[in-house]
Amino acid sequence: MTFSPADADKILADNFAPWVLALGLTVQETGERHAVLRLPWSEDLARDGGGLSGQAMMAAADTATVIAISAARGAYGPMTTVQQSTSFQRPVIGTDVLIHVRVTKLGKRMAFADITLTPEGTKEPAATASTVYALLG
Repeated sequence: MTFSPADADKILADNFAPWVLALGLTVQETGERHAVLRLPWSEDLARDGGGLSGQAMMAAADTATVIAISAARGAYGPMTTVQQSTSFQRPVIGTDVLIHVRVTKLGKRMAFADITLTPEGTKEPAATASTVYALLG
C-alpha cells in the first residue's frame, strides 16, 4: 500500500488538536519507515531571544512520529506517546525546520523512532529526539 504525503496531510487534518494544526506542519516526504515534515518559522513560536521554542519543536517531533509510524503501518491507527527524549543543540532563528523521523522498530504493540530536527539549509541538527509509542489498535 502506498502512503503518500497527501494521505499524511489528511491524517494531520483529521486527527490532531487545533493547537497542533496551528504549528503549520506540512508533510514533505513519506516512505516505508520514515517521514519528513516541515515546521515553518513563525515569530509566534519564538521565545525570548528570538529562537524557536523547544516546546514547538518537541510537539512537531511528536506529531511527525505519528506520521512516520502511520507510513510504516500503511495507515493511521490509534497510538499514544509513551516516552520522548529531546536534546537541543543549537538555536533556530528565522528559518523553517525539517523534521526527519526514522522508525527503528515497529512491533505489534510498540514502535520506536529517532528524530532529527534540522534548520533548512544547514546540515547540523538543532535538536535530536527519540520516541516510544504504544500502538493501541
